[in-house]
Amino acid sequence: MDSHTQSRGSRWSGGGGGRRRFATSTAVALAAIAATVAVVTIGGPASAATTLRASAEAQSRYFGSDVTADMLNNSTVTNVQSTQFDMVTPGNEMKWDTTEPNQNQFNFAPGDSIVNYAQAHNERIRGHNLVWHSQLAGWVTSLPLSQVKAAMENHITMEATHYKGKLYAWDVVNEPFDDGNPAQPRQDAFFNAFAQNGGQGISYIADALRTARAADPAAKLYLNDYNIEFAGTKQDAMFNLASSLKQQGVPLDGIGFESHFILGQASSVAALQASMARFANLGLDVAITELDDRITLPASSANLQQQATEFSNVVKACLNTARCPGVTQWAVGDPDSWIPGFFSGQGAATMFDNNYQPKPAFNSALAALNNGSTPPPSTTPPTTPPRTTPPPTTPPPTTPPPTTPPPAGGCTVTVQWSPWNTGLTANLTVANNSTTAINGWSLVFTLASGQVIQQPGWNASFSPTSGQVTATNLSYNAVIGANGSTSLGFNANHTGNTARPTAFTLNGRSCTVVQA
Repeated sequence: MDSHTQSRGSRWSGGGGGRRRFATSTAVALAAIAATVAVVTIGGPASAATTLRASAEAQSRYFGSDVTADMLNNSTVTNVQSTQFDMVTPGNEMKWDTTEPNQNQFNFAPGDSIVNYAQAHNERIRGHNLVWHSQLAGWVTSLPLSQVKAAMENHITMEATHYKGKLYAWDVVNEPFDDGNPAQPRQDAFFNAFAQNGGQGISYIADALRTARAADPAAKLYLNDYNIEFAGTKQDAMFNLASSLKQQGVPLDGIGFESHFILGQASSVAALQASMARFANLGLDVAITELDDRITLPASSANLQQQATEFSNVVKACLNTARCPGVTQWAVGDPDSWIPGFFSGQGAATMFDNNYQPKPAFNSALAALNNGSTPPPSTTPPTTPPRTTPPPTTPPPTTPPPTTPPPAGGCTVTVQWSPWNTGLTANLTVANNSTTAINGWSLVFTLASGQVIQQPGWNASFSPTSGQVTATNLSYNAVIGANGSTSLGFNANHTGNTARPTAFTLNGRSCTVVQA
């Protein structure tokens, strides 16, 4: 995980690289779980009909999770992890600030504990990661730029050599593109070191890959990033980089799609599959490396069913792509997910609930692995079956569904607006401030000149994409409950004017606007 913003799996304050979990909240959650009687009881021999790992292996794929060292002492967590998953990604234990906190003083014990766990449970390991701007030991950024290249090569060589022959793959460079300007590489210590004296800053990536290959010739070498799962500026930048590296003969084996989604973003199998195919056509593997799908809390039954559809969509896209080796969820279950610690009011992002019981998303992912057949129920199945018909991926018909105006009490729209060089991300939270539910809604607002929405958005259909825009509910979020809320959003391009909308109407009535 690294933290992700509220754009389709992107992030601003932290998403795909694996930020540290909050130890206090995690410990409290795990302690509560350990005392709970109704824990998941899915141990015993795995079968293709009932476990993710066996069903994935039957499809020549893997299904993994991230694991951090503090989770290894909790039998509830390890029982679910070892039964359901067959690939482990260390959440923090192989990152630079852990493995080389001081120059040439290496500490591989935390990473070794994850490797030992994985080997004891017949699981493979994805190394995560060798070079990343975050969770980087402070001494690296304090070095003179003339010394950074040697320090990077030494770090890669020492760590990759230590784990040589033990890992399936390495995320060699994590999140190389800039948050604020996704068309440009991130200008971190490594980029700046290689940019000295007229050099090409981005050439540090090729050097890192070649160094990793020399240290461990058998491990698959990946670049890993967020917000590249669908067509857009950042995906184009990653594609151009990957194409250039392949043309240069640089040892690059795969691209990691982090896939930190907000509910509604993964509603199209075809869109995700097309993105995978784009990189696969370069001769690269394309793995889903950090999957989660966050929901505004409390999660409704409809939201959990939509999440189930989206987990199924991700699995189907992978199965439909010959060069997708597998899927990794960025947690074992909701208690150890990073989402609540970074996004207030968001969570329920995984296939297992706060008691590590399987959610509808688990059943839908398992069914997708089993070629769409409905598997026999697990020992403690969710009480609500996964929805069998996914929501439409096309906008609703021109005749809108019946809507009810906001009753007395009105509505509030909270606007989160995050512009960068040529684009922006908008997240809108619409609150129904009354004691009567709204059934079917349309939100109307006006974009500034030069602002154009990039389709698809999330949790609504948007038409047109510029000027006065109408956002209309999708099939799974038509009802805004009494004193409830719903969220929606989009990415947009702009030509310099980043002004926010200042007026919104919900079903024809004006809303109070809060600029967050």
